[in-house]
Amino acid sequence: MWVRFLPGAQRVMNEAKINTNLIPSYVTRVTTELENSNFEAFLVGGCVRDLILGREIKDWDITTNATPEQIQAIFEKTVYENNFGTVGVCIEDNIIEVTTYRKEAKYTDFRHPDEVSFTRNIEDDLKRRDFTMNAIALSSKGQIIDIYKGQKDIKDKIIRAVGNPNERFGEDALRMLRAVRFATVLDFAIDGETLTAIASNSHLIANIAKERIRDEFIKIIESSKPAVGIALLQKIGLLKHIIPELEEGIKCKQGGAHIYDVFEHLLGAVQHAADKKYSTNVRLSALFHDIGKPRTKRLPSLVRGEAQKKPTFYGHEVVGAKMTKKILEDLKFSRETIDFVTNMVRRHMFFSDTEQITLSAVRRIVASVGVDHIWELMQVRECDRVGMKKAEAPYRLRKYHSMIDEVLRDPISVSQLKIDGNYMIDVLHVKPSPRMGWMLHALLEEVLEDPTRNTVEYLTERVKDFGELDDKTLKALGDKAKTTKDELEQEELEILRKSRGVK
Repeated sequence: MWVRFLPGAQRVMNEAKINTNLIPSYVTRVTTELENSNFEAFLVGGCVRDLILGREIKDWDITTNATPEQIQAIFEKTVYENNFGTVGVCIEDNIIEVTTYRKEAKYTDFRHPDEVSFTRNIEDDLKRRDFTMNAIALSSKGQIIDIYKGQKDIKDKIIRAVGNPNERFGEDALRMLRAVRFATVLDFAIDGETLTAIASNSHLIANIAKERIRDEFIKIIESSKPAVGIALLQKIGLLKHIIPELEEGIKCKQGGAHIYDVFEHLLGAVQHAADKKYSTNVRLSALFHDIGKPRTKRLPSLVRGEAQKKPTFYGHEVVGAKMTKKILEDLKFSRETIDFVTNMVRRHMFFSDTEQITLSAVRRIVASVGVDHIWELMQVRECDRVGMKKAEAPYRLRKYHSMIDEVLRDPISVSQLKIDGNYMIDVLHVKPSPRMGWMLHALLEEVLEDPTRNTVEYLTERVKDFGELDDKTLKALGDKAKTTKDELEQEELEILRKSRGVK
């Protein structure tokens, strides 16, 4: 890759008003110092678009006709480690990217230009940008250069490629996925010609690094309308090159309580997760929870002479977990995310009939996902239910929540004690017998009265004291503790169940 300067182009202006007071002082300081050094400097790209839209801005990008070397000469602290003319300027503990105006040549790999040519003119720089809404330049004085009518497209909520869309997507195929992401996040529509070009060039996304695809996909998932974004990816042919497994659910009817096919159901589930503002990992779990159904579907068959009313999907959670793991690994997600989402998909079919399930079974579910993640599993289950157009929190689900509360609460039992039966046998040489049980409950009675007594040292001394008591006296102490424990437990459970609206 090499760089050269190109001659000037005619300046095209479009005057408009943008509230430049919203631009932070450290950004204005960069543009001002460049202008004071007799160079041009413009804010450009997403920050200008978001200024117009009134959205929060995280990154500020500046473009200038100063060369990287000239930029470095103006500012004391800079970082320049690339071939694209972008210098990182360090101002007030912030790093602002300042890039020299440039033109780009052919993109052989559909990702990076084979040649970058510096130019003296902002118009040449704007020609290389992806969409009209991102091809607007703004000076510190409020002057706007908008040669592609990006302001009008922003007003009309249209995403339109700069120039020939086939050329833009041939230069960088990730722009197709970015178009969907912008449409999803901004609630814009994609221009017809641009949309057709994406459909025609969708196969080019295979040339893009998985990490870049993942980052755009996450932004779609984290938007307020992920179902719209994923449906659009499918419609224009991108989804089959990113997560083809999701398309297996299209027209895969489920029957029974399910009124949607698997694909529609998964979209409904992930949308509910977004509506409730659940975490990214829960949203991914909701999207993939039934992904194994198409591969495990068995059509109705004769059972004892009668036809089953709906197909079965036995083991779909196991198959789905394996599929999810492969998908996320292929897209280079973190190990933490892969393990979490895979486990959620694997566990989402837990038995939840509160008329039959026991607390021990609930404890096993908690153990399978971990105390830190049990409520996220319940969120996934909720998304599954709402994805079927069922009520969000029926009585049975609330009762299950109550049962989880019960197994998670700080138990009023001997398990609270800092010493246990093994300690008493191994260290204190107490023989296994009813006396040991009486001792433990007698210790609990003292701890219930004064929690500060729950130390190894104190309890050890009390065990020695109890060893001097006869069976009748020791049993009386143990029985008293049991009665106290039962009363406190019942009190706690009544409060807990009332908070959940169950009995």
